Amino acid sequence: MVSRIYSGAVTGVAGSVVEIEANQTAGGNFGRGESMVSIVGLPDLAVKESRDRVFSAFVNRGFLPPRGFVVVNLAPADLKKEGSAFDLGIALAILGATGTLDAAKIFRFGAIGELALDGSLRPVRGALPIADALARENKVEALLVPQENAAEAALGAGKKVKVFGVRDLAEAVAVVSGKMEIPPVCATIGDFAPSRENAADLADVKGQLLARRALEIAAAGGHNLLMFGPPGTGKTMLALRLPGILPPMTREETLETSRIHSVLGMLSSGRPIVCDRPFRAPHHTISDAGLIGGGHDPRPGEISLAHNGVLFLDELPEFKRNVLEVLRQPLECGEITVSRAAGSCVFPARFILCAAMNPCPCGRGDYALGCRCTVEEKRRYLKKISGPLLDRIDLKVAVRQLKEEELVSAPAGESSAVVRERVIAARARQKARFGNAQMIPNSRLSGKLLQKFCALDAAGVKLLRQAVSGFNLSPRSYDRILRTARTIADLAGCENIGEAHLSEAIIYNRNTFGE
Repeated sequence: MVSRIYSGAVTGVAGSVVEIEANQTAGGNFGRGESMVSIVGLPDLAVKESRDRVFSAFVNRGFLPPRGFVVVNLAPADLKKEGSAFDLGIALAILGATGTLDAAKIFRFGAIGELALDGSLRPVRGALPIADALARENKVEALLVPQENAAEAALGAGKKVKVFGVRDLAEAVAVVSGKMEIPPVCATIGDFAPSRENAADLADVKGQLLARRALEIAAAGGHNLLMFGPPGTGKTMLALRLPGILPPMTREETLETSRIHSVLGMLSSGRPIVCDRPFRAPHHTISDAGLIGGGHDPRPGEISLAHNGVLFLDELPEFKRNVLEVLRQPLECGEITVSRAAGSCVFPARFILCAAMNPCPCGRGDYALGCRCTVEEKRRYLKKISGPLLDRIDLKVAVRQLKEEELVSAPAGESSAVVRERVIAARARQKARFGNAQMIPNSRLSGKLLQKFCALDAAGVKLLRQAVSGFNLSPRSYDRILRTARTIADLAGCENIGEAHLSEAIIYNRNTFGE
């Protein structure tokens, strides 16, 4: 008898439906009670080992192991199957093939979960994208998952598939056979609000009005930002407050971000979804594979974990040159393609790059502060960052050393909540321009859209030409200034870009910095 049940695999950050088939036959020595299970369908070592976990779970939960030759097929056969998430599905398919379970009932179910030797279930990675794939293709009516993955899977399945969180193999069998009724797990994004209570607040930052303004522009238009200045001036403090002034994530952004974290096993049962804008700050010793993702079977890296959020690179020149150069594609396209011999994966990587650096090797940058670096040492230090990468950073701002009286008597600045309201209003203006079409933030405007939404009058064209000539800016810098000016105008509530907006954008987009 052939028994079938559905499960799923993860390819990149997307789920794929896998059909598990099991068939029992007898013959040869198997008539004397011997048994053998063969798993086919391009399984990796972890999948092949599942037969030992399944047999041990059968014995410890009171089920008779199959007698004879059992073939388990994972279809489609050309899709590589990895990990232990197929354990529960393989176990249920075998029980259906041996007659312990009704094969007709099993076929209506999907199942994911790793079996412990005692038959209990352990959580697995990728429950959200797998549940999403099963629901999208209308393959099953119900999905069995470990209890720790239940809320995560319910968010992926939506209302199309009932999700049941089970503790062990015996409970899964009871649910499939109809001997036990448990309520399906229900979860929506609205059940998990962003946790802003302990978020870093801009009101804590004293002074640094220019840097605060640059932070607001970056959040309003999705622009990349580079802050430079001596150590202790508040660059990291400012960067930590950037996610707090970004608008709340949409439903689509929340699910996109959560899929990436689910694939890497970074979601918990208490917090099965990412509601807050991600903030990732890798150390400068990170490898290029760690940053963009990779490995023999490619997995997302730090830039994908920062998707829809902020990637903070502190001490930018200390990162290896090859590591920084791999940022160019995702900064331009919003995604990264990782190619290996077995194939390629495309990972989403649409983030705001926020970088910080010292003005020179010693960090002081000013002879009045004790800097003894020569002009050549400073030039060599700044040359560690390539021109093409700098061309993809929209805002460059100096963060200066505060004087003693500023530290003591400077009034508190605006809170993150106040700034966030202006950012949300600016984003709403950007969305209104596109009507029913998908909104594109100002930082990604190009081609005809750039010409349409960033048109200048004669005075603006003259001012921009003077800036390009005076600062020796590249054509990419020309477009970048227009995008930045568009965001500044949006923050001011203006439909057209004025000279004041353009002048401020030029200040942030000069080709020289660290002076």
